[in-house]
Amino acid sequence: MQLTKDMDIVVIGLGRAGLSTVRDLWRQGLRVRISDQRPLAEIDAETRALLDQSGAKLETGGHSIEFVRGADLVVAGPGVPLDLPALAVVREWGIPVCGELALAAGRFPVPVIAVTGSNGKTTVTSLIGALLQASGRKPFVGGNIGTPLLDFFAAAEQYDCAVLELSSFQLDLAGTFRPNIGLLLNITPDHIDRHGSLANYTKAKQQLFRHQLPGDIALLGGDDPVAAATPVNPGVTMCRFGFGEDCASRIIDGQIAVRATPSEKKAAVYSLAGTKLSSSVNQLNAAAAILAATLAGCDADGIATGLATFEPPPHRMAEVGIIDGVRFINDSKATNIGALAAALGGCDAPVVLIAGGRDKGSDYTLLRKVVAAKVKHLVVLGEAAPLIEAALASVVRTQAAATMEDAVRQAKTAAVAGDLVLLAPGCASFDMFSGYEERGRVFAECVDRLRPTKV
Repeated sequence: MQLTKDMDIVVIGLGRAGLSTVRDLWRQGLRVRISDQRPLAEIDAETRALLDQSGAKLETGGHSIEFVRGADLVVAGPGVPLDLPALAVVREWGIPVCGELALAAGRFPVPVIAVTGSNGKTTVTSLIGALLQASGRKPFVGGNIGTPLLDFFAAAEQYDCAVLELSSFQLDLAGTFRPNIGLLLNITPDHIDRHGSLANYTKAKQQLFRHQLPGDIALLGGDDPVAAATPVNPGVTMCRFGFGEDCASRIIDGQIAVRATPSEKKAAVYSLAGTKLSSSVNQLNAAAAILAATLAGCDADGIATGLATFEPPPHRMAEVGIIDGVRFINDSKATNIGALAAALGGCDAPVVLIAGGRDKGSDYTLLRKVVAAKVKHLVVLGEAAPLIEAALASVVRTQAAATMEDAVRQAKTAAVAGDLVLLAPGCASFDMFSGYEERGRVFAECVDRLRPTKV
């Protein structure tokens, strides 16, 4: 997006991405006004000091229509609701509204690999970065995880490629952003409260490929019917990954066989035995990441080294303890019903499931089949507890918990040696926690308190 020094730019939302956006605009010497819904007292002291030093005009406690009047451009943070009244008025006035991706479009001096999907995108993004690094590359890894994507431009000379995790919220306002290699892992119902329908959510995800050019590459999850059928632009190379015979990166007996081009007679084969990627879910993640890394120019030795040393991000099917023969697994990052179903699908023992949190407009009846097959007892908590109980009580014994500690104790009581207690909420965390990370930490702490006291 072409910006000029005389533009009056309003940034709405001063979260992690919003603050990065403000800094990026300042680096370009542009005037910025900032609006945040939090009261001033809730904005951290470091951020307040930075804003005071800059002299930027700041609105707190909400987003007023009067504040955005006269703007030439409004940049909305990814967490800002698109139906915000101030944004509706801005659009009526003909003022452009964009997001951080639109500001980054056309500015990357290095190849860009971008990953989206309902489930697995953090693991795949992190793994691609690890494979590139093990192959001697210098990747920037960020976006929806870790470092905000616009921070790339503060030190672009340090990197020879960029690997970005992108959410549907970011892609809603992506402008003309295009990745050289784009990955769509899967589509399962998520964030329906934001997008209004699965069709709108899918459209946001597929926005990743809208502006790709001939010579760019689109990688699609071959086992997900919606992802696999995603249209790509003429001249864009399309490859699939998964279990199917038509996949360029194919999972066969726990190994990944990769043919980067149809003309390759012999596949490069990577074993996941002995790695942290051997579960059925992570086999799919590895197939996607290995294909992207191969197409980005990584050699087989570097990829093998990266696979062997990779540590998956926390709060994803992580064992936190074994007590009286019961395994406790933290999959707090399972924040939608697709991730919950995938977590259950990978379980090899009877499951006592802890689920619930803030509802995102999900249809929990879609879980009946996998819950009936895998779950012996269900503990629900959080705002969505009544919805989940109503949807699943007919297929599994269910009880409600008031706190995470209560949920963990109930789950332990319902389990016997050989069972698995799984935290896979299928919901957002913001009703009880600051994020899925805190939810996972609290779960692990509650499990730890169940251990017998040493004398």
